[in-house]
Amino acid sequence: MSQPLRILVSNDDGIDAPGLRALVRALCEVGEVAVVAPDRERSAVSHAITMTDPLRAVPREIEGCRGWAVSGMPADCVLLGARELLPAPPDIVASGINRGANLGEDVWYSGTVSAAVQGGLLGVPSVAFSVANLDFEPIDYRAAAAWAQRLVPVAARYLSADVVLNINVPNRPPEEVTELQVCRQGRREYRTTFERRTDPRGGAYYWLGADLPLDPAIPGGDVTALRAGKVTVVPVRLDLTATAALEPLRGWLEEGLE
Repeated sequence: MSQPLRILVSNDDGIDAPGLRALVRALCEVGEVAVVAPDRERSAVSHAITMTDPLRAVPREIEGCRGWAVSGMPADCVLLGARELLPAPPDIVASGINRGANLGEDVWYSGTVSAAVQGGLLGVPSVAFSVANLDFEPIDYRAAAAWAQRLVPVAARYLSADVVLNINVPNRPPEEVTELQVCRQGRREYRTTFERRTDPRGGAYYWLGADLPLDPAIPGGDVTALRAGKVTVVPVRLDLTATAALEPLRGWLEEGLE
C-alpha cells in the first residue's frame, strides 16, 4: 500500500486566513496535510528569514490537521517545518491561497511565492496559489481550492525542485473557471505613492500607498491570460542567472577593464 502524499501548507496571510483553511480542506482529500504558517499576516515580506530572534512554534489544529503558528516569516515556516517540526520531509509544499493576485513582478515581493521558493530550495516540489482579485470584489476561494486539489498531486509527481509554480486563479465561481494556461511572467506597473504625515512630536512619517497597477497586455503573459478568465501557471526558475547576458557581459568587461 502506497504512503499518502505528505503536504506542507504555508502562506503569508497568517494561520487564521480563510484562504489557508480553504486550501487545507481541499488538500486533505488528496494527502496528509501539515500546516506551518505565520502567526500573523506577513504579506509582501518576500524571502525574509529570521536570524536575530528566536522562532516560536505554537501547536494549532487547522481544519482537523496538525499545525503550528510560527512567529516568523513564510520562508521561516517552510524551513522550520521541513527541517524540525514534521516527522518526515514533505513530498510537496503548497503555499496560499493568497488573498489577492501574485502576477508579474509581484513574485519579487510575495511571501506566498517565497514560501514555495523555500520549498524548492530544500529540494521539494512546490507550488503557490493565489486568488487574483483584480477588481477588489469579495473573494471566492472555491475555484482556487478546487484547482489546488487537482494540481498538487500532479506537481508532486512531475515537478522538479528547481522550478516553482506560481498559480493564479480568477476570482470567479468554480463553474466559470474551466481553462488553464501555462504562461510567462507578465508585467504590473505599480504607481507607488507615499503620504507624508506628521507625528505629535513634529516628526515626519510616511504611509505607502498605490493606485491600481497598470497591467500591460503582453501576449502569453500571466496578467493577460488571467484577465481572459484563465487559471495561469508560471514556472519560476530558482536559478536567477540571466544566461543570455553572460557572453555580452564577458565581452564588455574585458573591453572596459583593459
